[in-house]
Amino acid sequence: MNKNCLIKISGDLVEGDKLNSNLIHHLIQLTSIKRYHVVIAVGGGSQINKAFLEAGLPIGKFGPFGRETNTLHERQMARDILEVNQAKMQDLLQKDNISAEVVIPVITSGSVLCHVNGDQYVFSVYNGFEKIYIATLESRVEDKKEQFKKYPKIEIIGF
Repeated sequence: MNKNCLIKISGDLVEGDKLNSNLIHHLIQLTSIKRYHVVIAVGGGSQINKAFLEAGLPIGKFGPFGRETNTLHERQMARDILEVNQAKMQDLLQKDNISAEVVIPVITSGSVLCHVNGDQYVFSVYNGFEKIYIATLESRVEDKKEQFKKYPKIEIIGF
């Protein structure tokens, strides 16, 4: 039976041409050797901030669980941005024949749309995975290593 692997990818790595060949090579390695059932959680915080500013919306308060939104419109807008990143990632995986599921850090509780900060999402699904990678910008690696140092399943990789 395959083990489960989560790869949380920063939305900043999905934007433009930032999805570099090293990250793609890493995904191919994990999936092609069939060691892992891979789930990719793709974020989009910077893109959501930009879209909110362009729409004249407040970026909002960031609590311990991430961005706090005030309206359904804001939650839907943020979800839509994450879904665009999800589609980009799915297209890329298909183009390179990589087998993985792509999810976004949004939970629906009843009929309520609930955004979860990508790093908090990692904590919420931690027990279901044997290995977790957090792919982020090189400039964020040290902070992420400090944040997740108590969690042996988690490895931070910078691109």
